[in-house]
Amino acid sequence: MKVKKVSPSELDLKERVVHINRVAKVVKGGRNFSFNAIVVVGDGNGHVGVGLGKANEVTDAIAKGADNARKNLVRIPRLKGTIPHEIVGKSGAGKVFLKPASPGTGVIAGGPVRAIMESAGVQDVFAKSIGSSNPHNVIKAAMNGLSNILDAAAVSRKRGISINEVFHKPL
Repeated sequence: MKVKKVSPSELDLKERVVHINRVAKVVKGGRNFSFNAIVVVGDGNGHVGVGLGKANEVTDAIAKGADNARKNLVRIPRLKGTIPHEIVGKSGAGKVFLKPASPGTGVIAGGPVRAIMESAGVQDVFAKSIGSSNPHNVIKAAMNGLSNILDAAAVSRKRGISINEVFHKPL
């Protein structure tokens, strides 16, 4: 199921820089340095976006990344402060396993995934990064997993049954 994109105008978004990378290009006169920044924006209430910005200055790269993240906002279904079900997100060689946790557990996740979960407003979740530890792939895998989460209403529509029947199997 494709997650519906959200317009950023009505949301109070907070930025969080996940990773800054310095890239050197060797030219005739020496080295030219540029920067890329991965930025996560979220309102702490189920909306989160990730963006990549590239520029010759760190501040410009962060600003571009934040603008890009605002364009890629998605809504994440949540259930009692956690995610509704287990899911594995994949991107390249990176996989991220996300599992709901009981209230009071907190966000048990590494750096890039923690930034996404906290920005989305998920308070209790287990996350494990498998394979690639590259922040680019880990972020994309986490967003892939979160965007494939289904809520009860979507499952009931897909199966053609009522929401009550989703949780209670008829005998």
